[in-house]
Amino acid sequence: MTNPAAPIHAAQRNRRVAALALAMGCAMLALGYAAVPLYRLFCQKTGFGGTPRRATEAQAAGVRAVAGQMISVRFDANTDANVKWIFRPAQTTMNVAVGQRSLAYFEAENLTGETITGQASYNISPDEAARYFNKIQCFCFSRQTLAPHQKVRMPVVFFVDPRVVDDKDLAGLQQITLSYTFHRAV
Repeated sequence: MTNPAAPIHAAQRNRRVAALALAMGCAMLALGYAAVPLYRLFCQKTGFGGTPRRATEAQAAGVRAVAGQMISVRFDANTDANVKWIFRPAQTTMNVAVGQRSLAYFEAENLTGETITGQASYNISPDEAARYFNKIQCFCFSRQTLAPHQKVRMPVVFFVDPRVVDDKDLAGLQQITLSYTFHRAV
């Protein structure tokens, strides 16, 4: 004898399995979209992959310069082929005291007759030094819009964490390179 309720239970199980599979698919899609901003946040907090750390004013206030410890910071500026700007550092290198807040400027000029909005990506070299390079304020934290033929000066406020002098892997480090590339924002 067959149980008349068996097809109903099977249909309910199939609907539950389908709902569970759909929920898992949606969760995986959401995690896929969240992966990029979460990875960026992770890199900014840890300095992973050559990404400079973001520091708040309060964090920077507690940092003191290390007497006699200087380091050279080299600035590099590039533009994507879709950004018709002149983009360059106001000065190529700067000697800074480790732990001291420093200010550098970059200059940009829109060479076209159209308004262009760009976003700068950034990196530190050597990668191991990124965890000690802290940016307090930077044009790279937001999109930059330049009107036709507009010229601007964009500041970067940063410091090199004093703990860099105790890092055995960076013993003898004389220069850190801060590199930017502007991409057209979409």
